[in-house]
Amino acid sequence: MSRALPKYDKRRVAVVGGAAAVVLSGAVIAGSALAGTPAGSDGAAQARTLASPGTISCPDVASKLPVVPATAKAEVDRNLVLLQTQIQEANKRLHTTVGQGGPNFVNNAILGPLKDKRVSTIDRITIAIGRTTTKPTGLDTLAACTLTQ
Repeated sequence: MSRALPKYDKRRVAVVGGAAAVVLSGAVIAGSALAGTPAGSDGAAQARTLASPGTISCPDVASKLPVVPATAKAEVDRNLVLLQTQIQEANKRLHTTVGQGGPNFVNNAILGPLKDKRVSTIDRITIAIGRTTTKPTGLDTLAACTLTQ
C-alpha cells in the first residue's frame, strides 16, 4: 500500500530536510560559541570568579549609637536587622544584574535606592531613641554605601 511520491514532493522533502539541517547546525555552532568552554570544565566558574561585581559596604550604625533606652531597644534592634537585610538584598541584586545597564547602573539602581532605604531606617532608629532620651544626631551620614571590589 505504499504510494510513490511525485517528483516535486521528493524535491520538497529534500529542500525542507536540508533547511532543517542548516538551522540545526547553526544552533549547535551558536551554542558552542556562546558557551566558550565545554560543559564540565571549570573554566566558566573561573570566568565568573574573575569578573566578580564586588560587594556593597556600608558604615556600621550599631557601633555609633548612644546607649539605647530599654523602651526603644526592641524597635532599634529590629531596624538594625533591617539595615543588614537591606545590604544583603543590595548585594544579591548586584550579583544578579551583572552586565546590565550602563556605567551608572550600580549607582542609580542599587546604591541610590539603598541609601534612601537606609536614611529612612536610621531616622526610625533616632526617633525611637528620641522618644525617651536625647535624640542622636549625625547618624544620617552613615546612610551612604560604597561598592568595593
